[in-house]
Amino acid sequence: MMKKFNNVEKIEGYVYSIGSGFNELQEHVSGENSKNPGTKYIAGDLDIAVDEAGLNVITVHYTYVTETYKNGKPNNTYGVLKKIIDNPDNYWINGGKDNSFKVQCTGVSIGINDFIGSDEKPVAAMRNEGGFCTFVQKLAEENERSTFSVDMLITRVTRIEADPEKNIKKDFCSVGGCIFGYGPKLLPVSLVIRNEAGMNYFEGLEASNSNPVFTKVWGQVVCKTVQYTKTEESAFGEAAVQVYERKNREYEITGTAKVPYDFGDEDVLTTEDVMKMNQDRQVLLAEVKKRYDERQAAKKSDGNGGAAIPAGEFNF
Repeated sequence: MMKKFNNVEKIEGYVYSIGSGFNELQEHVSGENSKNPGTKYIAGDLDIAVDEAGLNVITVHYTYVTETYKNGKPNNTYGVLKKIIDNPDNYWINGGKDNSFKVQCTGVSIGINDFIGSDEKPVAAMRNEGGFCTFVQKLAEENERSTFSVDMLITRVTRIEADPEKNIKKDFCSVGGCIFGYGPKLLPVSLVIRNEAGMNYFEGLEASNSNPVFTKVWGQVVCKTVQYTKTEESAFGEAAVQVYERKNREYEITGTAKVPYDFGDEDVLTTEDVMKMNQDRQVLLAEVKKRYDERQAAKKSDGNGGAAIPAGEFNF
């Protein structure tokens, strides 16, 4: 029997905003074809500034938060999220830091949002999911506001060298492999390690697909907006200077267990266990692709079906 896998985060700070568009934190009512028709629930993103400058904003995604649990007891997280939704003046982005709600989200886990990208290739985007949410009066120290701890099966460690042109100031290592969600489910992830001693340690593991290392790692979640400029020279006159913003989100490892788990032990995790979970993941990805194809087909059937313009003709 496999061990119980560790996958937990704690995110606390100031309510910065509640997402936008499709991912905006909102109250919904389940439809007629749902498992529990007519059920009120809250879903969407809660953006939390975990630093005092409002530069490190981390999103916690809620999929389905109902007013009560299955046993009928009130779900306090629903009440907290509802109050946040109903009071936009208490978001940092609207009323400033001093007027914003302070919250603590515990029991959050690292999950994967699987979708098909614009290039029609599958994307497995890491995100922070679920957990309990409460109001707090006082926040922890900044370095304790966005922490994670996971059991990870490491299959690759890659050193990324410094490159000023790519805004990489110092070498770091990308630590790839998988962690585990409820089910259990296999979740492909990529973490980073920037501490030189830590980089040497992980490189020394010589982890690979044929020699995976199963261990516990922990660290901090970081999501900062980085600005950079791009200059395009003109055939005449002034050059065009564009300022771009990019969100740089990463899960930075700050520590690991001294002794890795015994991969292969039936009471820990075996190759067969991983293969079974990987098969289940392939089924899930096939469903994601099927839904994507169905949406694309539905779009083509709308209107004129996306009629093509003959080659050489322009229809502006």
